Amino acid sequence: MQRARDLAVSVVLADGPNPRVGCVILDSGGRVVGEGAHHGAGTPHAEVVALAAAGVNARGGTAVVSLEPCHHTGRTGPCSEALLAAGIHRVVYGQTDPHALAAGGSQALRAAGVDVEGEVDSDLAADLNRAWTFAVTQGRPFVTVKMAATLDGRVAAVDGTSRWITGEEARRDVHRLRSECDAVLVGTGTVVLDDPALTVRDAPVPLGGQPLRVVVGRRDIPEGARLRDEGALTLHLRTHDVRAVMTALSERDIRHVLVEGGPTLIAAFLDAGLVDEVVWYVAPALLGAGAPALSDLGINTIDHVLRLRDVRVVQIGGDARISGRVG
Repeated sequence: MQRARDLAVSVVLADGPNPRVGCVILDSGGRVVGEGAHHGAGTPHAEVVALAAAGVNARGGTAVVSLEPCHHTGRTGPCSEALLAAGIHRVVYGQTDPHALAAGGSQALRAAGVDVEGEVDSDLAADLNRAWTFAVTQGRPFVTVKMAATLDGRVAAVDGTSRWITGEEARRDVHRLRSECDAVLVGTGTVVLDDPALTVRDAPVPLGGQPLRVVVGRRDIPEGARLRDEGALTLHLRTHDVRAVMTALSERDIRHVLVEGGPTLIAAFLDAGLVDEVVWYVAPALLGAGAPALSDLGINTIDHVLRLRDVRVVQIGGDARISGRVG
């Protein structure tokens, strides 16, 4: 199962409509004869790629897959049927497919006489697609909020300057984070003040291309703004209703959204209970005054403090990255 997971991870794929999947084919003697990974929506699934590599050696063999084989015809055919046609005798999979349309492959394979073992190292397999799984089961994108601030929680000095609070390594890590998401979102205030590009530059670009750039707010995007260039598609949602934003992105099959600011928009997402993960880059620096990283959340007592869980602290160059789940 570890090899199947490694194959899935080897593909630079954002959390788009389809999950990351890896597959290993063993012949009847237990030797690896085929490997494959899914490369995104519309491309052959991992099982089909691995079966093609294995050829006739797959007959009587075993397929090890990180996700339950699909039993659905979409842009491609059902993997359950491909495995049966290849003469696979045994299937071992990690995560059960949570998608109602695609699930059912294990039942179909068992009904056809194939020995099926599921939920093997399921936590390891599910970690591959945590955002995709969330979006499929919860009906909205998984939301990661990213912030970068000084030790005293400032994102800009009194005069408005903010480049750069964190070091080069932390900024490079942000590009890695963007590459894992299929939309990067900011408010119009951030566009006016910072003129961000919101593209992946210091990390491999996902196979599906740059993440969608999303601007929220009623103000126009200024002429000449970098978000008007051809570096990536830009969607301007003229609303302050973050729930409406989530609906609009769900309709576009967005599974993982990275919210990069500003403080008011991030607070709105938190207040609406729409933040699932926080990634906060902390620079060992003090300003004492200036723009805060976060606007008022309306919390008036320590009893109502918003605490993160599953917290991880990692040093990134001269800065610290603190990440954790919300709720």
